[in-house]
Amino acid sequence: MVEVKLIECPRDAMQGIHPFIPTDTKVEYLNALLRVGFHTIDIGSFVSPKAIPQLRDTAEVLQRIDMAGVKSKLLVIVANERGAEEAVKHENVTYLGYPFSISETFQQRNTNTGIEGSWARTAHIAETVRKAGKELVVYISMGFGNPYGDPWSPEIAQRWTERLVNELGVRIIALSDTVGVARPEDISALFSHLIPAMPEVEFGAHLHARLDNWRIKTDAAWNAGCRRFDGALKGYGGCPMAEDDLVGNLAMELFVRYCEHSGIRTGLDLQQLERCVDMAVRVFP
Repeated sequence: MVEVKLIECPRDAMQGIHPFIPTDTKVEYLNALLRVGFHTIDIGSFVSPKAIPQLRDTAEVLQRIDMAGVKSKLLVIVANERGAEEAVKHENVTYLGYPFSISETFQQRNTNTGIEGSWARTAHIAETVRKAGKELVVYISMGFGNPYGDPWSPEIAQRWTERLVNELGVRIIALSDTVGVARPEDISALFSHLIPAMPEVEFGAHLHARLDNWRIKTDAAWNAGCRRFDGALKGYGGCPMAEDDLVGNLAMELFVRYCEHSGIRTGLDLQQLERCVDMAVRVFP
């Protein structure tokens, strides 16, 4: 049976919500998610609380969650060198994620620097991560286009990906449809080119999608060889730095159901997954 690697992203689901979700509620929800069996939980971020106030309690959450008997690994997002230096202090964090945008406008909006400044920042973060014995996941933000009129093409996305791999040694790269504009043909073109060209790299799909187009997007990535997918239960989330109207994440429970029916092994506890789906409705206002 073919297998898929699933990354559940409650961090992405929570970050744009304005009413603060109590830390106790987060911990309870995350402890439940940790027992579903996802490969990785994108659990929080070390960014300025002024930028993302919802996740100002990530350090406390990491101290309080129960990892006993859990096989899932933890990922946190960082936006600069200081965040990376704070994140690597946490023993239960395996992965640090950095959003490297190939849209100049979005890079400025998201991390207060341009693409060239972000490149220097990525190099510093990569070194910090290596020294700490952890692993860097780079998200190619606006990887399939952007709403700002900034230049984009598959060739631009490929060029930056190749630089991250060849110059900085990045080995996990998630191509990210940050605002849900990706066309299936572009998803297919990028993955079908990059995956065979760089067999040493694990490529993932971080797709923002609606109920009417998640299947065609995931099919395009899967058929092009992608075996790593991000999502969030109930499709909650979206990037608050991108546009006023959030385009939610790939609804993880729908993708899991599709995988199971298609003979794709997820390895998840499906009963626990359903319990978490019920919890999500109560967690997210």
